[in-house]
Amino acid sequence: MALALPLLAGLAVAPLLGGRWSLLGRVRLRALGFFYVGLALQVAAFPAGHLPWRTPDGVAVGLWLASYVVLAVALAVNLRSVPGVPLVGAGLVLNVVAVVANGGHMPALPAALQAAGMHFTQSRNSVALAHPHLAWLVDRWAAPGWVPYGNVFSVGDVLIAAGSVLFALVATGALTSVRGARARPPRTAG
Repeated sequence: MALALPLLAGLAVAPLLGGRWSLLGRVRLRALGFFYVGLALQVAAFPAGHLPWRTPDGVAVGLWLASYVVLAVALAVNLRSVPGVPLVGAGLVLNVVAVVANGGHMPALPAALQAAGMHFTQSRNSVALAHPHLAWLVDRWAAPGWVPYGNVFSVGDVLIAAGSVLFALVATGALTSVRGARARPPRTAG
C-alpha cells in the first residue's frame, strides 16, 4: 500500500500543474496480465490480516521472488513506452538484489524500525538486521509519521516512488504543461 501512495500523490498534484486525468486513458500498458499475476503472487505470499490463510515462510519467499520475476517481465515489455517504468524497474532490481543477498527477506535497519515506531524481528517480507549484506540497499529510512501507512524504505523504494510520480505527471500531461509554460515568452502589453 505504501508504494501506491506516490502514484496517488502524483495524480493528486497533476491537475495543479495543468495535467488532466482524462489523459490516463491514452496510456497503453502491454502485458497487463503480468502485472496482475505479479500482484496476486504477492498477496498470496503475504496475505493481509483479514485474508483467511497464512503462507509458510519458505513458500512466501518463493512466491515473492516469483512475483518479482513476473513484474520484471511486465516492466521490460513497457520499458520504452511508459514513462517512469525505467525508474520503477531499477528500484525493483535493487530491492531484489538486497533480498537475495540477505536470504530471501528485505532487511530493515533497527534504527529505521525504531524511527518508524516498529518493533519486530521478522514481519512478512522484512527482517530486522543490524549488519545486512549490501546495507546501502536495505530498508534504512523511516517515513515521516504523517505519511499514511508509513513504513521503512530503501533506495529501491525511492526509485519506485519516483517512477510512480513521474508516470502520473507525464501520463496526465502535467510535465508537458509545466515545460510549455516555461518555454513560452512572457506576454507584453502592447
